[in-house]
Amino acid sequence: MDYAEPSDYEDIRQAVRQMCAKFDDRYWQEHDENKEFPWEFYNAVAEAGWMGLTIPEEYGGGGLGVQEVCIVEQEIAASGAGMNGCSAVHIGMFGFESMLRYGSDAMKQKYLPRVVTGELHVSFAVTEPDAGTDTTNLSTFARKVEGGYLMTGKKVWITKALEAERMFILARTTPLNEVEKKTDGLTMFFAPMDRDHIQIRPIKKMGRNAIDTNELFIDDLFISDDDIIGEVGKGFRAIMVGLNAERVIAANAALGIGKASIRLATDYANSRVVFGRPIGQNQAIAHQIALSQIRIDAAEAVCQKTAWMVDKDLPCGKEANESKYLASEAGFEAADMAINVLGGYGYAKEYNAERYFRESRLMRIAPISQEMVLNYISEHTLGLPRSY
Repeated sequence: MDYAEPSDYEDIRQAVRQMCAKFDDRYWQEHDENKEFPWEFYNAVAEAGWMGLTIPEEYGGGGLGVQEVCIVEQEIAASGAGMNGCSAVHIGMFGFESMLRYGSDAMKQKYLPRVVTGELHVSFAVTEPDAGTDTTNLSTFARKVEGGYLMTGKKVWITKALEAERMFILARTTPLNEVEKKTDGLTMFFAPMDRDHIQIRPIKKMGRNAIDTNELFIDDLFISDDDIIGEVGKGFRAIMVGLNAERVIAANAALGIGKASIRLATDYANSRVVFGRPIGQNQAIAHQIALSQIRIDAAEAVCQKTAWMVDKDLPCGKEANESKYLASEAGFEAADMAINVLGGYGYAKEYNAERYFRESRLMRIAPISQEMVLNYISEHTLGLPRSY
């Protein structure tokens, strides 16, 4: 077994670090407090060529794999950008897998080149107020009309809806009580974000405030037949594409926040002098930081294995869920540790530890909760009875 990584991976890390160095903690602190989308950062990512990393070269993309996306997102988060940085560019770097797998050639030709340039902003709309993780129970409905569908319903926790021109949206086209399998009758659309038929209501939230999160109220939104992804009624399989990749990429963002927290705590422990010596000389402080480093390293090893498995197209549902769980816990524990080490200053916005903490907490519930990960391992790995 060869653990040596390709030499270009380090080149990617250094290039992303150099780009992110232009956007320091103060930049992210201000954008988070002002609830202002980080356009300068977004444009820098696009200009540097990091958008469309997994989009094939024939559409102008990078033609790279999930391992490269993981490196880029981890470095963005570790720079201090956290989830404000990752969420600003995530769908552009990895989010078009359903279109790549099931979209028409005309759809790919029309949209994918605009993703690569950063021109096309997109949201992903699946979750509903009364469905949550129970995707097959969603109620947003699209009824057939001449030339397309008219959609009505509600969606919630929709990232970047204020900026988006289009959205991947899952809706029922056949009522649940008329299908044999509850996963049937769902259709995936690449719908226009038509403000005349969609009311967008931002959600006030704890963190990641530079990126808007929204409720959508959809009323007779027209979607052309040309904007259907895959087969009508078979949309559930379209949202399953890239699920394992999504979880390991999110895990790497959590690792990045953990690394930023460890860096902050270490710098503070080396410079803060109390009773005539740096506080990092005290084992009560040093051991907290060391334990966080061990947890991050252990989680990262699982994440690297999983990303490799995804790129090799190997079955890795177990590993993807474990990656998400371990990295989310390690990142959160590191952020909490940083507040402990900084003491009162850790609670102050000026030092950014509290911002890392708020964003690390998000990763324990998104893109899937830790409890649902445990449900998956219980059922699919251990063979225990399904609990939900």
